Amino acid sequence: MSITSDLIRGHTETIIMANLCSHDSYGYEINKAIQEASDGQYELKEATLYGAFRRLEENGYIVSYWGDETTGARRRYYHSTDKGKEFFENSCKEWIAAKTLIDKLIDTGGIMK
Repeated sequence: MSITSDLIRGHTETIIMANLCSHDSYGYEINKAIQEASDGQYELKEATLYGAFRRLEENGYIVSYWGDETTGARRRYYHSTDKGKEFFENSCKEWIAAKTLIDKLIDTGGIMK
């Protein structure tokens, strides 16, 4: 079954923060982790990913810095702030509440179970 991007789009920043709350990372690595976690069913477009980074940074949820790469390209890393961790926790609570409500609204009398 394929999940449409529209269903996930409103949660892009939460998905990114799920990666950054545990460790600093850079764009390609985060996108790769998302692909792996979704068994290849979901991938963020580059413009979507970097647009989300910009919004998260503007809101004070993350900070970015240049890594010290001795070999290969220099990477911009992202780090979750305390405010970002709080945003992530609240977003997860909102998701659980929304999921519970949607489950109630689309309950088809057990057909989907």
